[in-house]
Amino acid sequence: MKSILTFLCLILGQFAAAQDYTRLEQLLQQSAVLNKHYYGVSLYDLDSARFVLDHQADKHFTPASNTKVFTLFASLKLIGDSIPGLAYVERGDSLIFWGTGDPTFLHVKLDNGRVFQFLKNSNKKLYYSKSKPQETVYRNGWSMEDYEFYYQPEITPFPIYGNVVQFRERGKKLRMFPSYFETQAQLLADTVTKYRIHRPLVNNHFEVNTFPLPANYINEKPFKTSDTLLIRLLQDTLQKTIGLIDEPLPADAKVYYSTPTREVLREMMLPSDNFLAEQLNMIASFMKYRKFQTEELRNYMKTTYYNLFQDKIDLMDGSGLSTYNKITPRSMVELLLMVSNVVRDDAAKHYLFPAGGLEGTLKGVYKTPGGVPFVWAKTGTINSVHCQSGFIKTKTGKRYAFSFLNNNYLGSSSPVRKEMVKFVTYIYENF
Repeated sequence: MKSILTFLCLILGQFAAAQDYTRLEQLLQQSAVLNKHYYGVSLYDLDSARFVLDHQADKHFTPASNTKVFTLFASLKLIGDSIPGLAYVERGDSLIFWGTGDPTFLHVKLDNGRVFQFLKNSNKKLYYSKSKPQETVYRNGWSMEDYEFYYQPEITPFPIYGNVVQFRERGKKLRMFPSYFETQAQLLADTVTKYRIHRPLVNNHFEVNTFPLPANYINEKPFKTSDTLLIRLLQDTLQKTIGLIDEPLPADAKVYYSTPTREVLREMMLPSDNFLAEQLNMIASFMKYRKFQTEELRNYMKTTYYNLFQDKIDLMDGSGLSTYNKITPRSMVELLLMVSNVVRDDAAKHYLFPAGGLEGTLKGVYKTPGGVPFVWAKTGTINSVHCQSGFIKTKTGKRYAFSFLNNNYLGSSSPVRKEMVKFVTYIYENF
């Protein structure tokens, strides 16, 4: 009798679970918000190792910044524990160095000063050698009109200051960091009703209107990069003469390391930093090829890892700014499983994703019962695109990977986000 009861409990438990997952499908179908646009959902039970819900999970979507999870995975596989800060050789009284794509040099948040001090303390003559990347400073499918917004700096072999100028209000005056650019700021007559700084596409002449400067004002504008400008900025900050040459990177070049990789990955993932994502792809390419073959890198990752997905995908960048990127919810979950296979400790894995209600792009979005998050996910938002993909831990301790992709809605993303939060919270509370 005991064995029969055990068998019945097992069958009933499986039936209840099936009913619960059916209820999730019903929640999706009954949503007045979701069913006005194109969306797909995939849910995977990490403990039983199976997909438990697929709603248009094999359809292709523009993922926006969910693309950064692909960059996360490539970085985990190829970069190592520390970011390569620069490559160099010493020849007699000269030190020649090459860029590695490292975005942290003089970065306002990430620079630890190691590469700066390495160059500053060298008693040799310094020469920077150019590198020619496979792709241009912008990736295929980026919006040209976004060139002067903080989220689309140019991508280069040797970034400096994050390839942006930071504008701050200090003592009721506008200050620029680095101060090198202050001579290129120009005041314009009032033509708008709010404070505005504009940079023309073709140069670094920053136009500032004379509308009153707001208190505590802070803004960032990408600058137009060049090897010549890089040398000027390096000389300005190092207070040393830097020569500009053009030599190929030799096989015996040494690498000097800068910042712990996981800190850069976290800063890419939590605030969804496009610049860091693209530069991490540059670094991954450098580590694999000793060249900036980022298109080749994406092809390598596709044929080596992503060909294991059930669905084909297309990636044109590492940040998600390109509207040409196309993935499926199911492939997104399969990618999350690959990340889990590399970072097996849940705490270490969750450290790399925004914690719902507490951090980054999910701060204030989810409730945190007892101050503890239950979802860790990457968001992705561009015009008519809003996505979340990541991990859930329920009240009972069950663990899931999920991807919820939304495309082609009209208006604000807020109603779409609320529906996703409702769906994920239901999973947390009922499984």
